[in-house]
Amino acid sequence: MLQNVVRFLLRCFFKMFKVRFELNFDLKDLPKKGIYISNHVSYVDPIVLFAFLPGKPIFALHGQLYRNYWVRLFMKTADIMEYGNLDIPDLKHLIEKVNSERLCVIFPEGRMTTNGNIMKIYESAGLLADKTDAPVIPVWINGLQYWSYFSKTGGKLPHHYFPRCKIVVDAPRPLKLKDELRHQRNHISNEIYMIMRQQAFKSMYDPSLTVFTQLIKSAKRHAKKYFGLVRPKVMEDISRKPKSFKDIMLASYVLGRFFYKRSEHQEPIGLMLPNSVAAICAFFGFNAYGQVPVMINFSAGVKNIVSGLKTVKSKKVVTSKMFIKKAGLETVIEAVKNEGFEVYYLEEAVKKVSIWAKVLAYLQYKVKYVPYKASVDDSAAILFTSGSEGSPKAVVLSHRNIVSNVWQIATFETLNRSDVILNSMPIFHSFGLVLGTLFALYQGAKVFLYPSPLHFRVISDLLYELSATVMIGTDTFFKSYAKISHPLDFASLRLAYAGAEGVKLETRNILNEKLGVRLMEAYGTTECSPAVAGNNMVFNKFGTIGKLCPGMECKLEKIDGIEKGGELVVKGPNVMKGYILADNPGVLVPPVDGWYKTGDVVEIDEIGFITIKDRIKRFAKIGGEMVSLKAVEDMICKAFNDKEDFACGVVAVPHEHKGEQIVVVATDESLTLECLREFIKNNGYPELYLPKIILIKDKIPTTATGKIDNLALKKEVLAELGI
Repeated sequence: MLQNVVRFLLRCFFKMFKVRFELNFDLKDLPKKGIYISNHVSYVDPIVLFAFLPGKPIFALHGQLYRNYWVRLFMKTADIMEYGNLDIPDLKHLIEKVNSERLCVIFPEGRMTTNGNIMKIYESAGLLADKTDAPVIPVWINGLQYWSYFSKTGGKLPHHYFPRCKIVVDAPRPLKLKDELRHQRNHISNEIYMIMRQQAFKSMYDPSLTVFTQLIKSAKRHAKKYFGLVRPKVMEDISRKPKSFKDIMLASYVLGRFFYKRSEHQEPIGLMLPNSVAAICAFFGFNAYGQVPVMINFSAGVKNIVSGLKTVKSKKVVTSKMFIKKAGLETVIEAVKNEGFEVYYLEEAVKKVSIWAKVLAYLQYKVKYVPYKASVDDSAAILFTSGSEGSPKAVVLSHRNIVSNVWQIATFETLNRSDVILNSMPIFHSFGLVLGTLFALYQGAKVFLYPSPLHFRVISDLLYELSATVMIGTDTFFKSYAKISHPLDFASLRLAYAGAEGVKLETRNILNEKLGVRLMEAYGTTECSPAVAGNNMVFNKFGTIGKLCPGMECKLEKIDGIEKGGELVVKGPNVMKGYILADNPGVLVPPVDGWYKTGDVVEIDEIGFITIKDRIKRFAKIGGEMVSLKAVEDMICKAFNDKEDFACGVVAVPHEHKGEQIVVVATDESLTLECLREFIKNNGYPELYLPKIILIKDKIPTTATGKIDNLALKKEVLAELGI
């Protein structure tokens, strides 16, 4: 009776201070015995859970929490016990309690988070569920990590006296351990981690937010002034004028309104700008007023640019005179004008903005006004595929796609206000736009936008100058940075992620040995906004692309001639609205039943790590046998890993008798058929891996993200061979 009164009073108190409780199942489905597994963000966690959780559970608290004065005071009527995650007698005692038809609460991390995300997971929670055959009930606490004095995230997350808090409890589920892995401690803790990660995504992601309203929410949370005086600066570019959330939102309101008055509703507007604050403000401004930014790859050439604009039925292009001049794109912009497109320059647009427009923007900022109430399924951006294996396709991403993917990524790694991310990956690709910019901005980290990933020396110096903590890139770029960098250039880096192409052992080794950087590999596609899978500090397996993002489903479709694995097909909130194709301009072609075929042949191991074997289009059919061109390329790179500037590309071209033949294009004359034949023989590779022809060239064509442009390479080979 007394416990019920105390819990009622605590609930009333917490509800007064913005604590919301969400139970995602019917109370009649609450098991008699079960294990609540919760993240741990503050000293208040057990008190809040005591107030709200149904079933009057036992609280198994680690020593620091068990001895806390406030916990003991407010939980006098609760059933609590001191519990050590490595203490076998404590585990046995808890097993007895659960087996006697009791619910219990346990914090698998064994300590409070210092970054707001999941920490190390002890296997004791999994052992408890396994030994008692009790279901686990995932709990996620979001918000208390921002509570002053009661959390351990000081200096990393903004602190508030009474932050909004949301507690989400998901339905009970059995812990499924594979029999062959049941005795592996890492497997047990990994299963608990994956359940908690899924729960984290469900709790952190708000499906009602658009790209712009998520910016407003992040600004409210992270724009708190330092000492009540100075707003934190969250974005900077090579102009070296750092901007705050306030600056970004004011510019977004001004630019958005300017082009809104000159455009139709939901009109796609081309955005031809480099990585810059102005480009991001224009991106947000278009979305604020219901226009759709079309991210133009200005390095794609006039033909592809014009074709892309016509495909999406865009009539306008927004760019900058300074950028056009510095990038030498005068002929490109003239060709765009000659095709009938209206070209607006930001320099001229800014001059036309009236004082009233600026005052209005300020008033909109003060009330956090949303000019256009977009649906989350409205288009938020149109990007184009890289075109490395065919003509670029227009990919339409919705607000749901982009915002959900940001929070999927956040379950892998959390950024905070102490982080600085150096983003040189172009924002006309989703890798640079979503992962390199929006992901960091929404979490309150500072973003430095650099216009080109090819300035290796400058980027290394910027890392050193900015004390950057996070960096994204490709294998090719990271390898180039490592070759010319001083070890101290990378000294501040805590996270380095590579995507767009596979990470080679040579790149990983040079970064680790020379610079002390652990390079993580992730995988994504423009069609998935972009993240699909990734490694992180908790689970990392070299040679794989990590594990699938939470909230996504996947299946493997069998391919004739390939025995192991299949084509990766995925579904989730981040999967695109659809394609717009050049032969049917303006018409959206959505993925069938929401499933997107990636075109990648993969294998998935027993604990969820995904290994890419190759692209479907990157297999050669030689005499009826399927040969992976990626496997041939990897073999050649391994044979020549002592060559610093060695690069090669592998393509399949028609053969009169065998159907197809393998052609290797390399930059080093020492690569010969004889040396490869010897390497294959000595290292046990299949004879089918031996190419038919080797061509030596000074340069191999690449895309804007640094990966080999296989389409251009194949055209060059076919032309040279006269096929």
